[in-house]
Formats: sequence, structure tokens, C-alpha cells
Amino acid sequence: MTERPPGRIVIVTGGAVGIGRATTTAFADLGDLVYVLDIDPEAGSEVAGLNEHATFISCDVTSPAEVTDALRLIGEESDRIDVLVNNAGGFRSPRTLEDTSFEEWHQILDLNLTSVFLTTQAALPLLRRSESGRIINLGSLAGQLNTWRTAPPYVAAKAGVHGLTRLMASELAEDGITVNALAPSAVLTERIESLRDKAELEATAATIPLGRYQSPEEVAAWVLFLASSEAGFMTGQTVSVNGGRFMT
Repeated sequence: MTERPPGRIVIVTGGAVGIGRATTTAFADLGDLVYVLDIDPEAGSEVAGLNEHATFISCDVTSPAEVTDALRLIGEESDRIDVLVNNAGGFRSPRTLEDTSFEEWHQILDLNLTSVFLTTQAALPLLRRSESGRIINLGSLAGQLNTWRTAPPYVAAKAGVHGLTRLMASELAEDGITVNALAPSAVLTERIESLRDKAELEATAATIPLGRYQSPEEVAAWVLFLASSEAGFMTGQTVSVNGGRFMT
């Protein structure tokens, strides 16, 4: 069984739906106190209502002011942060270079990459108070190789997450804070199901050697590992969890 500090203080951005929701539930089920930072008040309130150890804070993680306010509130309630999961991200629909607007380019970059910078920067004072600070950033296979039907700003942002993870790991090692990223492949979330029809879902699954999508819970399990004491000597890495779709 994975060893863990009792009663960790955890932040999960975008923690109300999809991978974030599964991650919130996984930590809360262990008895950790989870702050769910999400822009969706209905989903955020729902996930907090289902998990007695989860607290929802309405926050647009692309807004410096809102992130600062959220971290101030957390600091008033808790003396530290042990785990920060930068999960917020995604894109609305597949795009090509030609049909990507300037506005959408910036929106997706802000959601997937700028949010990691803003939240981490604001959380650092509390993370430094932890005896075993952990930061886990959600990257993507799309940031590692060319993938089918994504979007240019999403690909750029996730590649940026992987690079930023290495820089953060180098800078924060002296504080005893580890920083790692996950690069999932096709995760069967509600968002993905809404973006693709049955034929597209089956076509994508056929490109994965294991022959299926992975579940949000399988990604959350890797987040738990990277937050555990067993991963204490691991930092600056991007862990590819993609069913064999990308092998190194």
C-alpha cells in the first residue's frame, strides 16, 4: 500500500469534472483535505457535496486576481499545502492552423499553461511549509508527438507544460518540492465523449495498442503515486501513461 502523510492538504485545479473530479475523489477517499478550484459552481458544489473532505472554491485559474484570492483563503484555513495538482485544461473542439482564431489561441494557452504558472507561483509560500511538497502537472500526449484531431494551441500549451515542469523541478529542488508531469493519451471523459461521435471514438481507440481509452480514475491513480513518499526521489519527469500509443 502506498505510504502517505496523514491528512495532507491538496489543491486540484479543474477538480470538479473529468480527471480532476476523479483526482479529487481519490485524495478525499484517503482522508486528505482537498481544495477544488474550478470555474463551474454547479459541478464544484456537487463534487464537494459528495466528498466530506473536499472544499469547493470558485476560481478562474487564468485570472491572477482570482488565483491570488483563492490561495489567500486557503492560507487562512490551512497552514500549508502538501500537494498541488495543476489539472485545469482542455480545448473546446478540434482545429487546424487555419481555423484557429487569435482569441481562441490565447484562451487555450491561458487555460492549459498560464494557469500552471499562476497557481504554482501563488501556492509556493504554502508549499514551502510542507515537509514533502509535491506538484503534479497534467500534460498530454499531444505535447509529445503529433496526434489526431486536437488543436494547435492545446498542443503548444501541453508541450509548454512539460518544459515548465522541468524548470520548476530545477528551481524548487532546494525547497524539497518535487515537480512532475503526467502525459495521458485518450482519456474517456464527458468532454471527450461530447466532442467525438462513436465512429471517432472507435477510430482513436484503434490507434492505442491496448485497444481502449483510459479512465479518469487510472490517471488519478498515477497522480496519487507522484504525490506519495515512494516518488520522493523523482522530479522533473513527464510520465507517459498512454496505453502504448507513444513508446520511448
